Amino acid sequence: MPELPEVETIKNALNKAVCGAYIQATEVLCRKFRVPVPIDLAEKINGSRIIFLKRIAKYIVINLDNGLSIIWHLGMSGRVKICERRPENLAKHDHVVIITDRGCLIFNDARRFGMFVTCPTDKLTENPFLQKLGIDALDENFNGRYLYQKSRNKNSAIKILLLDQQIVCGIGNIYASEALYEARILPQRPASSLSLKECAKLVESVKTVLHKAIKAGGSTLKDYRQPDGRMGYFQNEHCVYDKTGQRCPNCICNVNKTGGIQKIVLGGRSTFYCSTLQK
Repeated sequence: MPELPEVETIKNALNKAVCGAYIQATEVLCRKFRVPVPIDLAEKINGSRIIFLKRIAKYIVINLDNGLSIIWHLGMSGRVKICERRPENLAKHDHVVIITDRGCLIFNDARRFGMFVTCPTDKLTENPFLQKLGIDALDENFNGRYLYQKSRNKNSAIKILLLDQQIVCGIGNIYASEALYEARILPQRPASSLSLKECAKLVESVKTVLHKAIKAGGSTLKDYRQPDGRMGYFQNEHCVYDKTGQRCPNCICNVNKTGGIQKIVLGGRSTFYCSTLQK
C-alpha cells in the first residue's frame, strides 16, 4: 500500500499538473471498489475547477470550486497516471478517467481496494474516512512529548503504535521499520517502555526517513509508480526493510553469529530490525 511518501509524491505531481484546471469530462469504467464510485460522480465534478490539492494521511484530497472535494485513496495497488491527453487505448485496470483542460488523470487499480468519492469540502472533518485520523507524521505538533503521552498506557509494541492511524497517520509498514532502525529502537519493545528522550529521537527519525523518501519519489517494491511512470528510488536506501539475513549499513557485527537483519511478525505485519544496534 502506498504510504505517506508515495502519496505525497503523487499529490505534488497532481498539484503541478492540474491545480487550476477545469474538469471537462469524467469516465467511470468500473465502480466496484471497496467503496463504490458514486453513480453521479461525473454530474458532480464536470465543469468544476480544481483549486487546491492536499494530502490527509494516505488520502489525496482535491478541492473543487463548486464546494465539493474528491477523496482519493489508492488502496493496496492503486496507481495515478498523468497524461497530456486521454490515451486512445486505455490499459487494463484503468477504472476512472478525469479529463481536464490541462491533461488527463487516470486511476488504475488492479485489486480495486482504492476509493474515489466526493464530499462537501466544509464537511471533510466529519467524513467517516477522515474524522478519526490522528496527527500527521509530518505535522510540527507531532513531537516527542506527544508520542510520549500517547504511549504511556500502551503495552503493545512500539511499531504497532506507529501504525495506529488514530495516533499518528501516514506511517506504514516500510517506514515504521526504517524509522525504528534510524532511532536504534527495537520494534517489539512495549511502547510504554520508551523514555521521553527516546520518543523525541523516534519522532525525529520518523520525519527524517519520510523526508528522505519523499525526496527519492517513494519506494517501489511492487505496484507503485510515480504519475509519470517512473519508479521511486527510496527502496535503494532501505536499511532493514525486507533485508533478512543481511548486514545493516551501520553494523559491525559478525553476521554468521548474529544472523544479520532479523524478521518477525508484529500485528500481522512483517517487521525487520538489527538485533545488534537496536535496543
